[in-house]
Amino acid sequence: MRRRAVEPSTLSLLGLLRHMAGVERSWFRRTLAQEDVPPLHSSDADPDADFNDVDTATVDVALATWTAECEMSRAIVEAHDLDDTGRQRSGQSVSMRWILVHMIEEYSRHNGHADLLRERIDGAVGYLP
Repeated sequence: MRRRAVEPSTLSLLGLLRHMAGVERSWFRRTLAQEDVPPLHSSDADPDADFNDVDTATVDVALATWTAECEMSRAIVEAHDLDDTGRQRSGQSVSMRWILVHMIEEYSRHNGHADLLRERIDGAVGYLP
């Protein structure tokens, strides 16, 4: 999960998992629910820490964190209507509908990355039944 299979990129499967936990937190808790929670991994000093700092990260912790953030996201979605809005860090207002569509884009893009990483790691190409 830590292997960076497309050098020089720091992209790894573990980094993707950590990144998506942060994405869930950012869009649903910070943007839509306006919770004052810090980013999970990133900082001003290292905005890509979710990808860069995987050498000591564990899969179990990353998976538990992602699962917990997804559960919180679901609860926030259940408490809002599609046209309810939140505010991005930039100050721009976005609706829950927009956030949900954006999350489909996020997961689609990163699932594609994960598939390419997996292919580089295990050598299997194409559809795996």
